[in-house]
Amino acid sequence: MGIQVEYNPDLALRDYSEYTAGRRQREECVPIKLARGKKYIFLKRGQRNYYLDGEQPLLITKGNQILSKPIASIVILEATHFKLKGETYTKGVYAVKQVFNDGKIHFDGFAKV
Repeated sequence: MGIQVEYNPDLALRDYSEYTAGRRQREECVPIKLARGKKYIFLKRGQRNYYLDGEQPLLITKGNQILSKPIASIVILEATHFKLKGETYTKGVYAVKQVFNDGKIHFDGFAKV
């Protein structure tokens, strides 16, 4: 028996339409409007480890590792694991450092460019 942990180099959340359709909780989705300097709560299924010592990309996921290009640069301020109805979750807080809407490349792996 092992411990199943996923290491994530980014934060990938669902499109807000998943919340409005009732398929996801609000914290599992990218807010309608991201604002630089603002803090947001996130929620992910599974036990996940995130990089806490610098900026990383915020992405939109459709599931099954279908990811958008980075839509923002964020810093994860805290991440906590917990159990709910027998399932493991990771919740936390991230702060937006920069919002991208110019189509340029802003990350090269872990490095912000």
